[in-house]
Amino acid sequence: MSTPAPISASTPLSAADELGRRTIRKVRARLLPFIFICYAVAYLDRVNVGFAALEMNKDLGLSDTAYAFGVGLFFWGYALLEVPSNLLLARVGARVWIARIMIVWGLVSSAMMFATGPWSFGAMRLLLGVAEAGFYPGIILYLTYWFPIVERAKAVAYFMTATAITGVVGGPLSGLLMQLEGTLGLRGWQWLFLIEGLPALVLGFVVLGYMTDRPEQAHWLTQDERDWLARSLASDRATAAETHTFKDAIRQPLLWLFCLIYFCNNIGFYGITFWLPRIVQNFSGLGTLYTTMLSALPYACAMIVMVCVAWHSDRRRERRWHIAVASVTGSAGLLLASQATTPVQGLLALALTASGIYSVAPVFWALPTSVLSGTAAAGGVAFINSIGNLGGSVGPMIIGRVHDRTGTYSAALATLAVAPALVAILVLQVPLRRRPPSS
Repeated sequence: MSTPAPISASTPLSAADELGRRTIRKVRARLLPFIFICYAVAYLDRVNVGFAALEMNKDLGLSDTAYAFGVGLFFWGYALLEVPSNLLLARVGARVWIARIMIVWGLVSSAMMFATGPWSFGAMRLLLGVAEAGFYPGIILYLTYWFPIVERAKAVAYFMTATAITGVVGGPLSGLLMQLEGTLGLRGWQWLFLIEGLPALVLGFVVLGYMTDRPEQAHWLTQDERDWLARSLASDRATAAETHTFKDAIRQPLLWLFCLIYFCNNIGFYGITFWLPRIVQNFSGLGTLYTTMLSALPYACAMIVMVCVAWHSDRRRERRWHIAVASVTGSAGLLLASQATTPVQGLLALALTASGIYSVAPVFWALPTSVLSGTAAAGGVAFINSIGNLGGSVGPMIIGRVHDRTGTYSAALATLAVAPALVAILVLQVPLRRRPPSS
């Protein structure tokens, strides 16, 4: 019985044999919906503080600067343990390690309800970052075990639409939960944290029974499908850069360039994410419930655009210009939002901003995972995400400090626009990846 020839990273998957197409369809159907749900829950627990802030800040006595500082502490806790977390994931397996992460962060997320002032709020955010450390880069690494390079940006985009879906669904959900104000003596924002932290706890136990660590353990694939996938991934690894350990990878200037690109992108990404409800409320003058519902529009636009951009990037097998154009679009949206004079103008500009900035990450992660392999991939992805996520502490602080000083969001949004513009410039400095020679 003959075996199918492996495909190379330069061969479009659409030209592969039926075995390859069938295998990828099965992998997508098995993994991506579940990963999507897990990441949606994780992301909501990370950013629901933006919705809670509509009422919480006054109760806790948080100024805009204090709120931004506390929000940003999450990323310092996250950065502290991210690399060791991903290296442990590579050693003990994704199933056990991701389950451990989800159970702990679910408990900490619900415990956010006990914050009583600026110090306890900051401490809980720091602890939440420690608890969640390693989840996102762990998922990025996990996808490299299952998807060939030519499928990777789409795979990342599909699970990362959870960030946009979280805004579409999580905003109104958070608004409704805050209507429980006074029930059992709890404030609305306390109910928000308590209830939204529970799904992570439950899913952590589900992960143990559902997730499969590696293709060779996938009993839901046939033997020929497992063999095809193993050869396809081996072909990708053979064309990756000859950087096989984390120590080797960290010495490469390219790794630091990736860190800087992701850092600048997260300045804009989280600057908008943590302040969007407050900015929308400022534009519209609406109450808490209607503000959270209106905040869903920019996320809905971002969800559609990011999938289209990732699909086009995979189809064209081009990354740099897709990232650059998306970043320029996000920067333009921020500048337009800073000059908006009506609620409609402001909301449309924020939709343009989210569509551009949110479209960067799925395409971006196809760059480092195409040139790193082995331990370098586990440590390198975590290192990029760790350093890059510190931008998440800078973006919210820019908005908070500038708003505290000026009393308006216009100057803050215009200042924030510099970050995605820098992403466009930096990503074009990434050298083109050489194609492997034809066999």
